[in-house]
Amino acid sequence: MTNIVYLRVKKSVEIPYLKEIRLEDIAFVSTNDPKLKKRLEEIPLYRMTKKDNNLVVIDSFLIVEHLTALYQDIDIQLIGPTQSIVRVSPKSKKTAVPILVVVWILLFIGTSMTIMNFHYDVSMQEVHQKLYYLLTGERNEYPLWIQIPYSFGLGIGTLLFFNHWFNKRFNEEPSPLEVEIYNYQQDLDHYLNHYENKYNGRNHTP
Repeated sequence: MTNIVYLRVKKSVEIPYLKEIRLEDIAFVSTNDPKLKKRLEEIPLYRMTKKDNNLVVIDSFLIVEHLTALYQDIDIQLIGPTQSIVRVSPKSKKTAVPILVVVWILLFIGTSMTIMNFHYDVSMQEVHQKLYYLLTGERNEYPLWIQIPYSFGLGIGTLLFFNHWFNKRFNEEPSPLEVEIYNYQQDLDHYLNHYENKYNGRNHTP
């Protein structure tokens, strides 16, 4: 009797160190036979080595080929992605305080210069002066009661736009930066799927 096995490959997986990759590490398995499911999940597929440069792409077709060679009485139904990207996550290191301070100062100066240059290019001071004249009928070279609230509003608007205050999030919506990082990761995974498929049986575990 043929057992139907549903296999959904995980698109991207991170492992803490170089190790032997089992089916349960890179895919979800579903079948009516619990014992068969357990045996399938424990099947070794690949042995990560330093030659992989902490990254390997495993194709689901080769997974099916390997499983059907071991179990000829199963019918595998693939669902979802056709390849899985396995990365070895680097060991987390504590950030040095001096480096953090230097980076923060550089970012602060760079951002300040960018904002000031933008306001200079669009003649923001003249805009505030004209706005002050329209509201009061008087001319003032430094309309502080407009410039100061505008400066606070610029900072608050930036915080709301990026939806973060240090580690706190204002709402559940992703920030534009997080969306851009996600899109970049998607493009990177797409590239790896096409050009970096290293699953060639070299470290295959029969």
